[in-house]
Amino acid sequence: IRPRDWSSDVCSSDLIHNASVKASVYLPQPDGYYQATRFDWSGIVSSMEWAGHSIFGKWFDHYDPKIHDAITGPVEEFLTNGVGLGYAEAKPGESFVKIGVGAIRKPDEPHFRQFATYEIADPGTWETKVGKSEIEFRHRLRDTNGYSYEYTKKLVLDRSGFHLDHELRNTGRKTIDTSVYEHNFYMLDATPAGPAIRVLFPFAPKATDTLRFAELRGNQLQYTTELQSGQTAESFLEGFSATPASYDIRVENSRTGFGVHQTSDRAMSRLNFWSIRTTVCPEAYIDMHIAPGQSFRWRIRYEFYALSR
Repeated sequence: IRPRDWSSDVCSSDLIHNASVKASVYLPQPDGYYQATRFDWSGIVSSMEWAGHSIFGKWFDHYDPKIHDAITGPVEEFLTNGVGLGYAEAKPGESFVKIGVGAIRKPDEPHFRQFATYEIADPGTWETKVGKSEIEFRHRLRDTNGYSYEYTKKLVLDRSGFHLDHELRNTGRKTIDTSVYEHNFYMLDATPAGPAIRVLFPFAPKATDTLRFAELRGNQLQYTTELQSGQTAESFLEGFSATPASYDIRVENSRTGFGVHQTSDRAMSRLNFWSIRTTVCPEAYIDMHIAPGQSFRWRIRYEFYALSR
């Protein structure tokens, strides 16, 4: 494994591969591909291929590194009750924390803006190690109003997919109460969201909001029409259990005969579904409570498979 000096080049990416899977991954850098403050900067997969099928890609029209969702792959966001860690207690001019981003300067504003790009007061330090079929990211943030952490994410390719191993270690004085969700941004063979795509769960989900352009049938979410530009299907879903067994999501493309199976060793705490024409996004949340000096570990597993014809 070779260490990467993340300050040495701009918008660089590394290609990792094995006999079955290849992926291009952007590296976390101050002048890199993603510079906004919503999502964790590590593990941004610009493309991934398996057995002639593609999983991720550029799903949005306009790119700007400061746009909150100008990002690709199975990216993650950390939130504490819907805001940044320590946001409520920070005064204007002080800093709160976005894990995987750094210390964020709080402006004088009436409420937190999840989709805004804030000023980064302290980006912390990144260390990236790149191997043939894996990349390890480590982000350290020094004391920010009592919060401090060491966050490690390892993306590892295997024969039929990949997994993300995480560890968040609390190195500060205050307890870290937070949640993280995978946005995913699936683009299975670049097929538009529509009747060719379905999402399956091990339970019968119920929508908490009106789910337009799709409907729930038993344990499946199925589109009723192919989404067009400007149309969105979205709702939080209920019905899962508080065990890892419910964290079992399949996204399948019947047009190209390809599926992705997403699982975790942790239980879901919330589940949102969001989709536009170009991407399908089941978003499963994991809660964590980390006392000073303690760590929290979790794994997300992605297995690719061919559908039976």
